Amino acid sequence: MRHTACCIATALLAACLTEPGDLPVAPRPTIDMAEAAAAPANVLSAIIRVRLQDGDSAGARFGTVESGALDSIAPAVSVVGDSAVIPVLGLLPSTSYALKVAAYGPGGVARSELLHLTTGALPADLPSYSAGGSDPSPGYVVFSGGGYGLAIDNTGRVVWYVRLADPATLNFEPQPTGRYYTRPITNLSPVPWLEIDPLGNVTRTLGCARGLIARFHDLIAVADGSYWVMCDESRVMDLSASGGVAAARVTGTVVQHIGQDGSVLFDWSPFDHFSIDDLDPADRTGPDVNWTHGNAIDLAPNGDLVVSFRSLSEITIINTQSGAVLWRIGGRANQLTFADPLPPFRRQHGVRTGGPRTFVVLDNLGEAVGSRAERYMIDEDSGTLSFEAAMTPAPATVAMLGGTTQQLPGPRTLVAFGNGNRVQEFNSTGEIVWEIHGDPGYVFRATRIQSLYQPGLGLPR
Repeated sequence: MRHTACCIATALLAACLTEPGDLPVAPRPTIDMAEAAAAPANVLSAIIRVRLQDGDSAGARFGTVESGALDSIAPAVSVVGDSAVIPVLGLLPSTSYALKVAAYGPGGVARSELLHLTTGALPADLPSYSAGGSDPSPGYVVFSGGGYGLAIDNTGRVVWYVRLADPATLNFEPQPTGRYYTRPITNLSPVPWLEIDPLGNVTRTLGCARGLIARFHDLIAVADGSYWVMCDESRVMDLSASGGVAAARVTGTVVQHIGQDGSVLFDWSPFDHFSIDDLDPADRTGPDVNWTHGNAIDLAPNGDLVVSFRSLSEITIINTQSGAVLWRIGGRANQLTFADPLPPFRRQHGVRTGGPRTFVVLDNLGEAVGSRAERYMIDEDSGTLSFEAAMTPAPATVAMLGGTTQQLPGPRTLVAFGNGNRVQEFNSTGEIVWEIHGDPGYVFRATRIQSLYQPGLGLPR
């Protein structure tokens, strides 16, 4: 013990006598190689490859040669080994750029010589848009159009795109993971969802357990690598007592939570909780019955699962621990009293939670008012559903198919009206503050993001 104490005292004395200049100094980073090249997925993106020493991250500044200023920033990325790949996004087509790399490390910053790159022309079949409004939210709007997943700025200029493999999809959505997700539209085989990074690379595929077919309508990607997905499950049932045929093929929407390792963390099936009689009688006839048609999922702030079942005209709230159905809202099995005199939503899409027991939904076929987005509040104590606000398109439209909503700060709401061919952003009073001009085509889902580099940044689910 005495020997140990002496050693400690000696070490402390030596530390006190050490001059600041005697402390080891971390070496300054050095850049051995830096080169810029066009990204393979689209001409509006570039890749800077860097090889360096004594650095832990690297980013870049860039600008057009014509401007003579490096006035844009490509955020720093981590160095892996001795290399880094820096994405440069949101470039203009057919334009010459100058770029300069900055490498960062404990010993300081090193900068490269100027790099040069000229972008190519846009694909001839890439859709073009015009957009604007009195007070748009900042950022970009992401959606699928013309066989592409793309992002436009608030003027409608395409700033990012990726060509989608055939068959194309209606749904292209960013997530808080910093990735984009899409699923080709086909029900011929268990086609998985694709996860795509900001450079347009497919980074993994996401499917359903039990060999079920993933639905293209919605998906929730979680930061831990897990994901929530809707799946089709079909069973042959005798519906002769319910106005159908004796051997009907009934398809219901299963919701699964799949772990990063492929394990099944949650598996909920309507066959365990719903009745075929929840479907309107006219929809139970024929050999194939589209029983529930789930088209949107979201997680409430308390962790409950919120699901939109279009065929049932129902929003369902499910406990994700037990799988118990907590509330059935709308449709033939409705459990709440609607406080608003207007008829409840019908054939809805795009449900999103806006807070505890609050949700927004696109009412596709609401009688008397046409299609509009609606915000509701659930009062569990009284068992009532109160109508809070409406976001009505101008001019009016009827979206027979598709469409989505997105809650934004403000509060604001971005609404895609599906085959009503309209995308509009509404402020808290229901005023249209931004829109895509003219006819944007059938936009199944539109999502506003804040950054091309982290597309899910600040994204409310």
